[in-house]
Amino acid sequence: MSDLPQQLPAISFEFFPPKSEEMERNLWQAISRLAPLHPSFVSVTYGAGGSTRERTHATIARILQETDLTPAAHLTCVDAPCADVDEVVTRYHDIGVRHIVALRGDPTTGLGGTYTPHPQGYRSSADLVASIKRRYPDIDVTVSAYPEKHPESTGFDADLDILKAKVDAGATRAITQFFFDNDLYFRYLDRVRARGIDIPIVPGILPVQNFKQAAGFAARAGASVPDWLAKQFEGLDDDPDTRKLVAATVAAGQVHKLAKHGVGNFHFYTMNRADLVFAISHLLGFRPQAARQAA
Repeated sequence: MSDLPQQLPAISFEFFPPKSEEMERNLWQAISRLAPLHPSFVSVTYGAGGSTRERTHATIARILQETDLTPAAHLTCVDAPCADVDEVVTRYHDIGVRHIVALRGDPTTGLGGTYTPHPQGYRSSADLVASIKRRYPDIDVTVSAYPEKHPESTGFDADLDILKAKVDAGATRAITQFFFDNDLYFRYLDRVRARGIDIPIVPGILPVQNFKQAAGFAARAGASVPDWLAKQFEGLDDDPDTRKLVAATVAAGQVHKLAKHGVGNFHFYTMNRADLVFAISHLLGFRPQAARQAA
């Protein structure tokens, strides 16, 4: 890993709101383990139709109260009138949130279903971005991007039109859907830049905790799984320790190659678990603040 750039990249982490006391403990163990790496921000997801609205808000509020981390709150347009979505934005702004990840959101029937806007709701993520920036210019808005195009998109040109609309509405960065083949990211980046879009396109990295689950989610999300990746996990269904080592090696190799080619930002989908993300961040050169001060 000696040929990594001298300057550390920016890293950020995604968490999801817990559904039980045990999941709450696991989440805060992960946050406590990763916080000393000083990510640029941490995001908290938002369930379809606002199903996790209060849990997301409670998690964001606790991050603000109990840590020095900068939280980014996910927000979607799904199954809610504009007034309800606006109220959520206001509540976040009132408690000090200045970063929102604005998404259209998945159809209420799940990935692969047909999206139908609420009759009184925002019709697209670009509309949501524009509203947030109009009402609160001091909120930083992040949006989504799709190296293999959105599953519902008719093609890359249409997909890039949507991204351009979100940028024109005020988005300042985009985080990609996870991918496993770096060439997909670089080809997408070329298309984005050729379209005149110059915001950071931050690669979303999914360390594979469980290959079968990851492959199933990838199929629903329209993300491809290379044959070579499947082979790496062959025969490890009942060997979690080796699976974890392989997962760390694969993900560290991916981010190392991206960093070597000039990528300066990484967003990790943690699945509320710190071990793999901490190991990958370590291989990128990150050390807990206390360790750096003691060295």
